[in-house]
Amino acid sequence: MNKIFLILVLAGVPLSVTGSLLHWPTVMMFGVYCVTIIALAGYMGRATESLAVISGPRIGGLLNATFGNAVELIISIFALKAGLIGVVLASLTGSVLGNLLLVAGLSFFVGGIKFKRQKFNVFDARHNSGLLMFAIIVAFVIPEVFAQEMDEAATMTMSLGVSGILIALYLFALFFKLVTHRGVYQHEEGNGEHAHEEEPEWSKGKALLILAASTAAVAYVSESLVHTFEEVGSTFGWSDLFIGVIIVAIVGNAAEHASAIIMAYKNKMDIAVEIAVGSTLQIAMFVAPVLVFISLFFETSMPLVFTLPELVAMVSAVLVTIIISNDGETNWFEGLTLLAAYFIMGIGFYLL
Repeated sequence: MNKIFLILVLAGVPLSVTGSLLHWPTVMMFGVYCVTIIALAGYMGRATESLAVISGPRIGGLLNATFGNAVELIISIFALKAGLIGVVLASLTGSVLGNLLLVAGLSFFVGGIKFKRQKFNVFDARHNSGLLMFAIIVAFVIPEVFAQEMDEAATMTMSLGVSGILIALYLFALFFKLVTHRGVYQHEEGNGEHAHEEEPEWSKGKALLILAASTAAVAYVSESLVHTFEEVGSTFGWSDLFIGVIIVAIVGNAAEHASAIIMAYKNKMDIAVEIAVGSTLQIAMFVAPVLVFISLFFETSMPLVFTLPELVAMVSAVLVTIIISNDGETNWFEGLTLLAAYFIMGIGFYLL
């Protein structure tokens, strides 16, 4: 797999540069850009996995989530610059659904095939459940309800206020988990997770260098990818909603997809769950609000107001995930249940 990713990067990056300069067919280049970003995300995933081994499960999971979401953030900024507000909001929705249902579902399913019963920190699960309820059900639903009675200016002002509160609470949540209550809620029974017994694939310096180079390459390819959305959508009959929710979200979150599944297969469920749920919280409480503020610098600003199908899908995903994960253990059937929910929603967004 590593050799395949190396070949895809060595071929994909030059092809992306050449194709964008020579204006090769848009649909073909869309495929090249997507594959190249996924391959680069694979390297970002390997680099962050090495850093996770060095740093421990909580910080490692946070690093995986952060650099997995870096791809999503980069693509979204270029989409904002192009005025594709609907695609950006849809991609945020897709990230929430993809992380909670697809990534967690695949992780639980793959890990559950190898191990009959997998455990993770129940205290972290309950802490994350409260934040998910707040971020998605309170902070996303309330603006949509109030926006019905507001003009555009008032809606944008409210979005900025909500975004500021979300960012502040996210930073306090990190402070709570990593500083004031670090190690307070340990998993008493354990789950065979000994992060420091494993040797990292790369040294800290090499991992950081590869991470920086991959992120820079992703930024270049992402800008080209955004310019293909309109023509690809009209060619295949895809709406902006479907492109954002399914295509951009899967491509943008490829790094943590791979990392979480690998961790689950190794029975490192604390890291796998931290990647899936932690990434969702980071999207909802940090990436989305930051994009609202960044949009002020472009021609069209983006309010934090989602469509009704997007909100219903995200709330449903949160409730299903909380019910399944709140006991601190999982199996392959629970993973399959999350995957089934993802595919049901995918059908709905495709047909809209």
